[in-house]
Amino acid sequence: MAGKLSFSYSKMGMYKECPQKYKFRYVLKLPEKPKYYFAFGSALHKAMEYLYSSLKPPFPPLETVLDFFEKDWESTSYADKGYASKLKESEGYLEGVRIIKAYYAKHVTDTLSPIATEFRTTVDIDGLSVIGIVDRIDYLGDGKVSILDYKTGKKISREPDQLMMYQKLMTGNKELENIVKARHPEAEKIEFANMAFYHLPSLDSQIFPPASKEEMDDFWARVLGVAADIKAGKFAPDPGETKCRFCDYKDMCPVWRLSPADEQSFGGEDYGQEPLQPQNPMAELSSKIDAYGKALDEAKKLEKEIISAMKENSLNRHFGKNFEVSLHKTRNIDFKDKEKTVQTLKSLNLLGKTLVPTLGTIKALLESGSLTPEQHKILFDLAEFTEEYKIICSKTED
Repeated sequence: MAGKLSFSYSKMGMYKECPQKYKFRYVLKLPEKPKYYFAFGSALHKAMEYLYSSLKPPFPPLETVLDFFEKDWESTSYADKGYASKLKESEGYLEGVRIIKAYYAKHVTDTLSPIATEFRTTVDIDGLSVIGIVDRIDYLGDGKVSILDYKTGKKISREPDQLMMYQKLMTGNKELENIVKARHPEAEKIEFANMAFYHLPSLDSQIFPPASKEEMDDFWARVLGVAADIKAGKFAPDPGETKCRFCDYKDMCPVWRLSPADEQSFGGEDYGQEPLQPQNPMAELSSKIDAYGKALDEAKKLEKEIISAMKENSLNRHFGKNFEVSLHKTRNIDFKDKEKTVQTLKSLNLLGKTLVPTLGTIKALLESGSLTPEQHKILFDLAEFTEEYKIICSKTED
């Protein structure tokens, strides 16, 4: 790999997770599947950028911010966002609206204004072309700046490598100095004051001071080590049960697809490196999964035959030599036209009562007694009911 290597915090993270995955994504340039959590995070980041678009108070009206969020959200389909269904996408949208409203209410009176949002910079250093995108940069006065990164996952956590990568990119950054001095010409020297993670779902933030010189030296040595391995073409797979299970490239990965017999011939010849030790940590697990699936298929077949025989003979309970079964009937409710159901809830001003419109919350709403007869009938008419028989099997007493 000649020339400067394009590098970033996310690329470093993927290589550390699995060099083979890095190769699929950044060398062979095979795209990953859409992920709903990336789409959700991206939409909220755009909403925050719009919120601070004027770079000075006050915020735009809340209604215009929500309109911006809705239009951006609806610009792609639920499948392109990575959601499993339209209903799941609706849940994500409602959570986004909740977060924006809560953030707006908490910060609408803030007087601190950012000097940049979605600040993109590229720094050439030590044979690397390092790319960074900063969500927000705040000016604290006296030439001091604070870097803020929005988090939209389930929890906020300290990520030292990300902190130090930002510090490396922002310290002495000429683009940043020009932006600060254009708005604050009195600033003589620009200093990196701190790094903040802001967790949008909880409105919680964590602020960290700059890393020490020793910490930065150690971090940068690790960066250069990863970059050297990439340039040398070291892309050995690094399998793990959890990360392999959710990897988009597992079907083409040699570790995932090899049978135990194939492992003996799997080495580094095709990868330009030392042969790998024979391994397939997934083989035993895969065998167990197949055995479990086969047993489930057989059990389901027997269950259908038992239910059919018991219904035909009007039996609610019957005995074998060592086990007994009892037959139970349940009435199921479903709303197959999800989009129409959500729109109906909106038109009846009932969407807020379900928190998120899942099958369980809509069913609970129907049974709550809080609906008017007209509302109940409209919603009830959307439902489809089916009967389902199940058996409960238990061991007979000796």
